[in-house]
Amino acid sequence: MSQKILVALDGSAGGKRALEAAVKHAKLTDSELILSYIIDWTPYSFHTPEELEERHQRRESEIQRANESVLEPESRALKGSGLSIQTVVRHGKIADTLVDIASEFNVSQIYLGRLGESRLHSMVFGSVTSALLQNSKVPVTVVP
Repeated sequence: MSQKILVALDGSAGGKRALEAAVKHAKLTDSELILSYIIDWTPYSFHTPEELEERHQRRESEIQRANESVLEPESRALKGSGLSIQTVVRHGKIADTLVDIASEFNVSQIYLGRLGESRLHSMVFGSVTSALLQNSKVPVTVVP
């Protein structure tokens, strides 16, 4: 059974660097890649029925945009690499959702790019990277 590597993509240069590093690792270890895009989303809000319908439509639109603008182009670019690739778009708290995906797909490693947040911003608002490092059950590689 081959290993699986989860790559968190967000359309940024950091995400592209994380993908490049994960591709090198996958080729060396004959691993499958799972490309993911997490749409930061909280279910804890009170809405009218009209707002809920609009939110559902917006959610579907965001999934389509994530697939079309981030995951599908990266997946197509890797088509000739010989690697097995899956894509996953989810809504939720980013770090928690990545942990859930890692568990669901039984991945052995997670790759993500480091965002250039200031130390003060991270202290006040927290950091996806910090939360993922604290909660992940598998190794996490943070690519600068």
